[in-house]
Amino acid sequence: MGGKCWDDTAAALAAHGHHVLAPTLGDEHSSSLTDHIEQICALIIDRDLRDVILAGHSYGGMIITGTAARLADRIGHLVYIDAALPDPGQSLFDIFVAGGCDPLSFVGLEAAAPYLQKLQFDARLAREKIAAATTGWTYLELPPSHVPMASMPEELERILLAIGAEHG
Repeated sequence: MGGKCWDDTAAALAAHGHHVLAPTLGDEHSSSLTDHIEQICALIIDRDLRDVILAGHSYGGMIITGTAARLADRIGHLVYIDAALPDPGQSLFDIFVAGGCDPLSFVGLEAAAPYLQKLQFDARLAREKIAAATTGWTYLELPPSHVPMASMPEELERILLAIGAEHG
């Protein structure tokens, strides 16, 4: 979908004093999951960002998981927005299959490299970070919408602002 779909949400968060980046990833036909993770890691490192709140939408859950595994010391919070939450060694397609769905039945989803690549990461690091946190996971549900930044932007902005306030 690209970073453009986040423009209104990013502007709303910025109006509350948050520094927001919504990058557009490399094309899925010429990039891999590793390329996408490296793109986000480079953005964080090049800007010397710390205590980052990473929000991933849909396939973006794969990317924020991989980014957090590589840059755990720079990540403060992960937000999965109707997003993939992989186990080590899973691809996006593996997650769909494990949930009993045919990945190719979703309009616009094809067997491109980023969606087939298995994400390798050390789950022990994630468990240690979760155990060290003063609070656990928070789970929120919105009415069915795969793209809440478009269909219910005010509600998503409220949630993200609350996460930022709690975190920062």
